[in-house]
Amino acid sequence: MDTLTRNARVIDTRLYFLPVEMRVPLKFGAQVLTKVVCARACVTIEGADGRSAIGWGETPLSVGWVWPADIDYDERESALQSFTTTLARSLKNFETSGHALEIGHAFIETRLNALQSEFNATRSLENALPHLAALVCFSPLDIAVHDAYGNLHDKPIYETYNSEYLSKDLSHFLEPKDVFEGKYPSDFLTPRQSPLPVWHLVGGLDPIDKSELDGSEPDDGYPVLLRDWIDRDGLNCLKIKLRGNDSDWDYDRLVAIGKIALEKDVEWLTTDFNCAVTEPEYVNAILDKLKDEHPRVYQSILYVEQPFPYDIEANQIDVHSLSARKPLFMDESAHDWRLVRLGRSLGWTGVALKTCKTQTGALLSLCWAKAHGMTLMVQDLTNPMLAQLPHVQLASHAGTIMGVESNGMQFYPDASLPEQAVHPNLFQRRNGILDLDTIQGSGFGYKIDTIKRDLPDPVDL
Repeated sequence: MDTLTRNARVIDTRLYFLPVEMRVPLKFGAQVLTKVVCARACVTIEGADGRSAIGWGETPLSVGWVWPADIDYDERESALQSFTTTLARSLKNFETSGHALEIGHAFIETRLNALQSEFNATRSLENALPHLAALVCFSPLDIAVHDAYGNLHDKPIYETYNSEYLSKDLSHFLEPKDVFEGKYPSDFLTPRQSPLPVWHLVGGLDPIDKSELDGSEPDDGYPVLLRDWIDRDGLNCLKIKLRGNDSDWDYDRLVAIGKIALEKDVEWLTTDFNCAVTEPEYVNAILDKLKDEHPRVYQSILYVEQPFPYDIEANQIDVHSLSARKPLFMDESAHDWRLVRLGRSLGWTGVALKTCKTQTGALLSLCWAKAHGMTLMVQDLTNPMLAQLPHVQLASHAGTIMGVESNGMQFYPDASLPEQAVHPNLFQRRNGILDLDTIQGSGFGYKIDTIKRDLPDPVDL
């Protein structure tokens, strides 16, 4: 395909904010979430031949995850919505043309940081909006550009990450250049895998035994206790949220959930310490004690996720002693491939990808990590509605260590009922899997015209 035919540019954007209430609270570090606003973007692109196409993207603006700070929750949430609106206006007037990956990369590299700096300079917030939050605000727009590009060419978007559609190879985006010359994302992606093993999130506030119930739990037909979730969904993978600053609580929580896993024949566990740990020895001691006292539970731990602070550049902790015990995956620290490179030098062995850090950034981090022997996971941001489809597709093409995390059906299942009617096996976990077979057609295969979703009025751009 010649350059004239494959290039496209953004000509219009629309933005919607969809509030969602949680049926049970979700704890991120010190922040307890009871609600979230999802940003849904619609982007129109135009090809060099004058044809146009629209695409959709969506991301929950998860305040507690993207912006841990001692600032009022509503103030942070309002700032995230305001910055997302700023980005939608800016992308509408962005002149760069090319493949969606090239447009997204150019915007992130040349405009996002400047807009973030301007935004922080004009607001009197005690703590500045961090880069992770900026990426999450841009992600629905970036995802929508990818969807539109696939729609423009009447191709599933994952069939366009190759030399036929990209005018630049990966050496334009990644270093060292000699490793990536002549290489494209398609060289690091797998054919779509379906079904996918699915991970359930055991939150820090989730009751795991009847003795912990206090009567405030929802009576809405969905499970509350862990055993009931395991039985209903046939779960085989449990992700355990820990505190990271209370080793006795963390150890006891691991043991209690590990015993339930053994009782229910659940094979795999992983631990998430919520970025609260400051020294590897904290995690090492828990793992070593678990290995001595509960070896079967220890053996079930497939990997350890992001124990240490978000800002890896400011907290360059040597983690080789921990990754010698279990695979150690970057999550919040892995904003882009450059930070993945830094993490690898410190001893991290894997990367947890998220579409909420942009589809563009996730693909480039995937390619860098695979080229350097790192293993991959795709982690959830409690993705509901449209956000679920690009999320699971990334996992299906990444070759992850074990399936995908998906917990939107735990915390706000009814929010996705219109999308679930079209993609039932993406919004319900059965026999421990998610099935992608209803994802068909161009772009991300949303089947957007068949989803009966009433949207609010768009934001005034």
